[in-house]
Amino acid sequence: MEKKKILLIEDDKNLLLNVKNFLEEEGFQLKTALDGKNGLDTAKEWKPDLIICDINIPLKDGYQVLTELSKEKPTKTIPFIFLTARIEKEDLRKGMQLGADDYI
Repeated sequence: MEKKKILLIEDDKNLLLNVKNFLEEEGFQLKTALDGKNGLDTAKEWKPDLIICDINIPLKDGYQVLTELSKEKPTKTIPFIFLTARIEKEDLRKGMQLGADDYI
């Protein structure tokens, strides 16, 4: 059986490595990006089964990443989860309105 592909977009290198290692140990295939621009390019090229993305990332924030991916047919149906420390209701509402599937 082919491993499910997850794209992790996170600029905190320690958190990125911890989450990456955990998901790989669980049997997922991972690619990572440290900023929104690289994350967008990777998502369009690699077409992961799931995207986990921080909101506060350089070049393009998580909201911009989700918005751009939602506009393109090949990427608009990829489940998208925000990984963030921002838990204000406004942040949650904005992400969900843009089409995020969940928050961690």
